[in-house]
Amino acid sequence: MRRTWLLTGVSSGFGNEMTRQLLAKGDTVIGTVRNKDKVMDLKDRYPDTFDCQLLDVTDIERIHSFIPEMFVKHGRIDVIVNNAGYGLFGAAEELSESEITRIMATNLTGPIFIIHDSLPYLRKQGGGRIIQVSSYGGQVAFPANSMYHATKFGIEGFCESVAQEVSKFGIGITIVEPGGARTEFRYGSARVAELMEEYDHVHGFLNMLDKSKGLAPGDPVKMAARMIESVDIEPAPLRQVYGSQALEATINRLEERIADYRTQYELAASTAYKDQ
Repeated sequence: MRRTWLLTGVSSGFGNEMTRQLLAKGDTVIGTVRNKDKVMDLKDRYPDTFDCQLLDVTDIERIHSFIPEMFVKHGRIDVIVNNAGYGLFGAAEELSESEITRIMATNLTGPIFIIHDSLPYLRKQGGGRIIQVSSYGGQVAFPANSMYHATKFGIEGFCESVAQEVSKFGIGITIVEPGGARTEFRYGSARVAELMEEYDHVHGFLNMLDKSKGLAPGDPVKMAARMIESVDIEPAPLRQVYGSQALEATINRLEERIADYRTQYELAASTAYKDQ
């Protein structure tokens, strides 16, 4: 079955790999970039099925016009993939206002409006899929990554709620939670705040960003393939975790939370009116 996909951030990482796999199998991809030069090879190789579009997902007004334009142009879009995003490392006190504002706009606000503005079209066409690329950092938090976690925890809560709202319309939402992968996310696009020596104890992430200290275990080619395959699963899986380390860390953190909540029955009950 041939599909039309809209993917944000296809110049590198998962978005680029998904685009290559989709085009190779004959699907149509509307791919957004901020610089078309990075995907010229794809434009030349697939002139009829690769629709390369300029879009900065922090530009909300452009999103409002872009989504209708693409649905009108292509008639139907089967899958929306919110992939654009980046990591910001540094303790909370080390982060500047502009760094905080930028990552919120890129990783949270922009993806929310991509989904929000697509829903009327998906509903009217009788369904579709949304893939939200998150991270196991949407469930597990580490020091010196607070704003990244804020955006991923936030987008996961948004998607989990919306999934319940739109399932009756045949719209499925899948939140993808990859672990570390050998992409530009870790070895190129990640941004680091102006570090303070007072927080040296949480700067271990510098080793993770250094290729010479060892590479991430995740294969972006295989992860991209699993994302594509998820669209054929019925009903749409709400979450998929990619990477054994990521899955183990997620399960451990969730079990820790449950164990903590189970100690709070008496506390919870103590806040009710006495006649309840």
